[in-house]
Amino acid sequence: MSTTWHILGAGSLGTLWATRLARAGLPVRMILRDKARLASYQAGKGLTLVEHGIEKTYPVIGETPDNPEPIHRLLVACKAYDAQSAVAHLQHRLSPHAELVLLQNGLGSQDAVVAQLPQARCIFASSTEGAFRDGDWRVVFAGHGYTWLGDAAHPAPPLWLNDLHAAGIPHEWSTDILTRLWRKLALNCAINPLTVLYQCRNGELQTHQCEVATLCAELGELLECCGQPDAALDLQHEVERVIHATAANYSSMYQDVANARRTEISYLLGYACQAAARHQLNLPHLQQLQVRLIDQLVARGLPRD
Repeated sequence: MSTTWHILGAGSLGTLWATRLARAGLPVRMILRDKARLASYQAGKGLTLVEHGIEKTYPVIGETPDNPEPIHRLLVACKAYDAQSAVAHLQHRLSPHAELVLLQNGLGSQDAVVAQLPQARCIFASSTEGAFRDGDWRVVFAGHGYTWLGDAAHPAPPLWLNDLHAAGIPHEWSTDILTRLWRKLALNCAINPLTVLYQCRNGELQTHQCEVATLCAELGELLECCGQPDAALDLQHEVERVIHATAANYSSMYQDVANARRTEISYLLGYACQAAARHQLNLPHLQQLQVRLIDQLVARGLPRD
């Protein structure tokens, strides 16, 4: 029998993975925050996936972190700022040599989880899939994309990639996953903060081309300095392509701010600015962008990190 997929984080991507794995007949369990959240979940019929306007509900089993069953494979799909503490609450349940898939935005949270779990295999993931929740325990599959997975310490792919194939989750094993994560970090830094500052959809950044180009130049310099020249290649062209392709969308950071939620600034712009400081790299526009964004968050009563 297949190894059970335990999924930590009932947000849009966690639910999207859970429903597709369940649809393929694979064993899945959702780990919910506490007994109250579990009771709310069990009052319904399961997790609902809405795809191409058609909805289907899957009776995925829910449990709390204190369930005694050992965990062999864990998809960590919570926000970057919750990842380390959420995994710590499950540490006693992780089997020796457990495998974790870390599906967080930005950089920094992955290294923190790796440091606290030296015996586990931590696989980093970067996804371009789009999804949003339109209600409790429901997810709308909004944008078909791709997920890259990789393990810089152990480049051999795991056998369970067959599960993703069976579940219809488009994916690729990447031997240079850090390059992909740095590239996505740079894309997010060039787009997301500006959408918050200008209160706009991604496409409206086309009227701020000069500012976008300046940020791309500085981000490219940072990537080169951090030993990621491939991630810097044609960065501005890629940023402009993403802005055009997602013109009607609101960025994830915009949505967090609009819904008065904590942002992942520390793992995106904050991580980039810290890396620049470590390398004694002067990137005035990037640093000023961080100051402006923090001022905006503080003015809205949101955490600055």
